[in-house]
Order: sequence, then C-alpha cells, then structure tokens
Amino acid sequence: MEDFMVNKITSGNMQAEMLASMQRMQLQATGTGISSSPLASSASAPSFSEALQNAIDNVDQLQQLASQKQRAVDTGQSDDLSGTMIESQKASIAFTAMVQVRNKLTQAFDEVINMPL
Repeated sequence: MEDFMVNKITSGNMQAEMLASMQRMQLQATGTGISSSPLASSASAPSFSEALQNAIDNVDQLQQLASQKQRAVDTGQSDDLSGTMIESQKASIAFTAMVQVRNKLTQAFDEVINMPL
C-alpha cells in the first residue's frame, strides 16, 4: 500500500505542475519576472520542455497500464474489473488534462504571434 502511495500520480498534481509552468512562461513572455542570470533559474527547476515531456510520459504510462489491465480482463487472466475501470478513468482524466494544457499553450502561442511589434 505504501508503494502505491509513493507512485501515485494524481491529475491534480500534474495540472498544478503544468499550470505553474504556463505561468512561468507567461511571465517570461511579458518581460516580468526574468532574472538577470538566466542560468540561475534553470539549475533549480526543470525547463518547460522537460516538465511537459515528463507530463506526457506520465500520461503515456497511465494509458499503458490501463491497456494492460483491460487486456488481462479481456483474456480472462484477471477478474479485477473495478481496478481496471479505475486505471482507465485515471488515464482518461490525465489525457483530458493534457489536451486542455495543449489547447491553452496553442492559444498562448497564437496570442504571442499576433502581438503588435
């Protein structure tokens, strides 16, 4: 049970991490919050691309786990239907959150592109 708690990935944590990354990007885009030493912030926190890649990898792992559990139930190797459904819902929620972040990033990118110089 303790191992499960350590490896538990919640969509709330993932959304909070993505939101924080988006806010940092917004501050950098507006010119506020940029430090005089760009290397100082990169040493303490992962880059935006690393955070995004980690989030995508987490969603992929959740989807693969849900798929494995579904396959085990379908082939009769497991009768844990409730566990399978829970993993499926976790994967679905994580994917939905990832799509929402992608939409926000696309919207932010479009706003930056359309800014007058």
